[in-house]
Amino acid sequence: MKKILSILALSGGIFFYANAQNQTKMETVFEDNTYQLTGVAVSKSGRVFTNYPRWAGPYQYAVVEILKDGTKKPFPNEEWNTWDVEKGGDKQHHFIGVQAVVADNEDNLWVVDPGYAKNADGEDKGQKLVKISLKNNQVERIYPLSSVTSAKSYMNDTRIDTKQQIAYITNSSEGGIVIVDLKLGNVRQVLKGNPVMLADTTYSMKRNGKELLSNGKPFRVHSDGIALSPDKKYLYFKTLTDDKLFRAATADLNNTSLSEKQLADKVEFLGHFTTTDGMETDSKGNLYLGDLEKRRIVRISPELKMTEIVSPNEELAWPDSYQITADGWMYVSCSRIDEEGRFGNERKGAYKIIRIKID
Repeated sequence: MKKILSILALSGGIFFYANAQNQTKMETVFEDNTYQLTGVAVSKSGRVFTNYPRWAGPYQYAVVEILKDGTKKPFPNEEWNTWDVEKGGDKQHHFIGVQAVVADNEDNLWVVDPGYAKNADGEDKGQKLVKISLKNNQVERIYPLSSVTSAKSYMNDTRIDTKQQIAYITNSSEGGIVIVDLKLGNVRQVLKGNPVMLADTTYSMKRNGKELLSNGKPFRVHSDGIALSPDKKYLYFKTLTDDKLFRAATADLNNTSLSEKQLADKVEFLGHFTTTDGMETDSKGNLYLGDLEKRRIVRISPELKMTEIVSPNEELAWPDSYQITADGWMYVSCSRIDEEGRFGNERKGAYKIIRIKID
């Protein structure tokens, strides 16, 4: 497809881009020049949330709500956001180092806490999935994950099937999918260490023509982004650092009678597309990915045709997490991961949440 990129306007945080087929509107919703964010969630009523992992840089809160005036407040309260790194404490009733937030269609916020922080070590690092009702801003349930995780596990992204009461969470450090029965609280992990969950070591991820090296070594992240099809019959997934895309039928993932080999044999390889961190589907079954190497957004149709919907743009500095709202906006967090010091780079701008008109 022939593409024409032109910046038509730049004012008030609003950007317009045009290509040969459409015009895409992109707006800045929130920016933080101090703390590195990774997730974004938008409720049915339009409330916006983000989260901050406890990584190398400065840290204040794990989960915040972004208010209408652009300020933020710890969510659901200050107490949940004040785990003491030096003294430790109750890991199950405090956020240790949150990686992702997701809002469901029943007005709940789901928080993935991989327990990544100093003193949060051993087999139980406080890894958990937390359900918060947005009707009363109260924690409704905590799902501990330590029964299937280890000190090496890093829980990354999640998708929630509210009808079947199932949560799917990726394990990006070891490769695997954790499945949580939200009704019974049962937790299990499938396809751990399977090749479909592991980054392809023959793929060289690049930025500006150079291989992306983390502390001098090739950057490798295993199963990361996931998305449910609109009918919840399929779970799409891929590693972060290669371009392969897979999907599995949720009926197979939840069939406990299948062996690991039988389940792996049922996974579908869909083809080579692009590197991405997170991903999301719309109501028509289109899949959206952020091209980390080119700083753009692409759409993959149900027929597996890939189309660029936002051309390469430095504002899309490591598109990380996604949520599509009913009014046709896709919210994207930009975490600037490839500008961290471990990659030998310096950060060039603020961490942001943007939204893109896709419908």
